[in-house]
Amino acid sequence: MDASDRTLNEYVTATIGSQLFGMPILRVQDVFVPERVTKVPLALPEIAGVLNLRGRIVTLIDLRRRLGIDGNAQGTTMAIGVESRGESYGLLIDAIGEVLKLDDATREPNPLNLDPMLVRMSMGIHRLDGQLLMILDVDRVLEIGDVRAAA
Repeated sequence: MDASDRTLNEYVTATIGSQLFGMPILRVQDVFVPERVTKVPLALPEIAGVLNLRGRIVTLIDLRRRLGIDGNAQGTTMAIGVESRGESYGLLIDAIGEVLKLDDATREPNPLNLDPMLVRMSMGIHRLDGQLLMILDVDRVLEIGDVRAAA
């Protein structure tokens, strides 16, 4: 395969617990530190609350809970701003990483022993130096209410 056949995709990387995740850069609107979060009574456990971000009401989703990752965030929590179906969301993460340009040909399918919930939200993995980068499907991550209604 020569260089003209390669498909490079850019991913914003984020850490949750000890796992590295990536989201397509075209889905990321901004990165921010959530302030003055308002809890939503009777909301699903994945919903951390809402906040006003530059005049927009943003629903915060706790990715740690959404992805089933144990433990609590260490230090300052950050959020990645995304939009879906005209709504704004903030995805809570432990730390933001760098933007990586990766060849689509190096993306591998999810490991067979991966938790089924993560398989549903992952588009595959990339092997990096000493760790795995799991690529998140942002639309599937945001299907919180849809999944509960179907169950």
